[in-house]
Amino acid sequence: MSEVRDVPLLVIGGGPGGYPAALHAADHGLKTLLVDEDPKLGGVCLNRGCIPSKALLHVAKLIRESHEAADWGLNFAKPQLDLPKLRDFVQGKVVGKLTGGIAQLTKLRKVDTLRGHATFTSPNTVEVTGETPTTVRFEKCIVATGSIPAVPKPWQLGDDRIMDSTGALLLPDVPGKLLVIGGGYIGLEIGSVYAALGSKVTVVEALDGILAMADRDLVRPLEAKLKKEFEAIFVNTKVASLKPTPAGIVVALEGKDVPAELTFDRVLVSVGRRPNTANLGLDKAGISLDSKGFIPVDKQRRTAVAGISAIGDVAGEPGLAHKATAEARVAVEAILGEPAEWNPRAIPAVIFTDPELAWAGLNELEAKKQGVPHEVLKFNWGASGRAVAIARTEGLTKMLVDPESKRVLGVGIVGAGAGEMIAESVLAIEMGAVARDVLESIHPHPTLSETVMESAELAYGGATHVARPRKAVK
Repeated sequence: MSEVRDVPLLVIGGGPGGYPAALHAADHGLKTLLVDEDPKLGGVCLNRGCIPSKALLHVAKLIRESHEAADWGLNFAKPQLDLPKLRDFVQGKVVGKLTGGIAQLTKLRKVDTLRGHATFTSPNTVEVTGETPTTVRFEKCIVATGSIPAVPKPWQLGDDRIMDSTGALLLPDVPGKLLVIGGGYIGLEIGSVYAALGSKVTVVEALDGILAMADRDLVRPLEAKLKKEFEAIFVNTKVASLKPTPAGIVVALEGKDVPAELTFDRVLVSVGRRPNTANLGLDKAGISLDSKGFIPVDKQRRTAVAGISAIGDVAGEPGLAHKATAEARVAVEAILGEPAEWNPRAIPAVIFTDPELAWAGLNELEAKKQGVPHEVLKFNWGASGRAVAIARTEGLTKMLVDPESKRVLGVGIVGAGAGEMIAESVLAIEMGAVARDVLESIHPHPTLSETVMESAELAYGGATHVARPRKAVK
């Protein structure tokens, strides 16, 4: 027989939405049970996504810099790869340390955890199958089950040489030839890792450019660098079929000026992710999904069913870990009766390739599509002392402001460390800052952060290090 438990709050999913929700609730005295299928908390992001990929991208960056250093008069021997040791570093010293930290936090905050799969049986009960079958009756529930890689059925051939992002990050080997299907951020990040480790990487993208969601002028420096590191990038190209053979995965391509057929040692399918709602019994709880498969929620992250909330990837785009964590706070505070509301002006996005690409607020593509009046201010890193000193002048910082008020609408950055720099712009947008607020905030010299300040300065004429014709004074 199942054990029966009654809890004030049930959180389903231990990822970057679920575990912060449980911890935040516990901090406010709400007794919480956290249910997750994984043996270790942290979700896809920590165990199979954000964290292991960034650890590997750091290694890839070191490899590239060891080659580039020759141009600066510093020569290193060719890096020698110890693949088992690299796997141990990523899974043990990085992922293992962080998952252990989360387990310790839940213990210290007195959050109960239960490993297993939760399925709704009514609007206020779930059945948890696993090591300890349990019926959980809850007063409130937060669904935070995240998302999973989307692999089209024609490519589900049961061959482990055809990988999703989870499989690729486990580093089964370094293939001689790797095909990446999809020119989005996951495919490019993982492709960059394998290219640095020694694979000949080919990217196939069905749309007319990689990273279709980003402004083209920001993508351009990254694309130029990737074209040197990758074997090929084919856009406006479709994968007609995958055929496993003893010699490799034979791939048929459809597109202009592309080979009709190529053979690869491994294939990474990276065409997006889908909300993880299968086998949750949402219909038994009275919850219906929207046309894209997400759980509809209001500004307090509440579903149409009283007492049940949803956050993170399962509750709508963008599918970003930090968005899930921010939603967790809103959902818990709403449950506690506080006047919380989900209404961010800027959710930052970062692509951790080299160079990195980051943006927040309105980008130029969106501004044009929505008909929002805007002025574009660009600062090329060739005029940055710091960028010149570290030989990373390919970067660009771009700010969109309202033409009249000069309020900051959005910021995009491509270049080394762009992900670390974007937070300043998020704060500026959230606080309704105008460009003068940014330029009069003294930035340390010499740093790449000065490029944000000098972009803002362009709103009022020419930046110190970039001449721009000044408007005539009326």
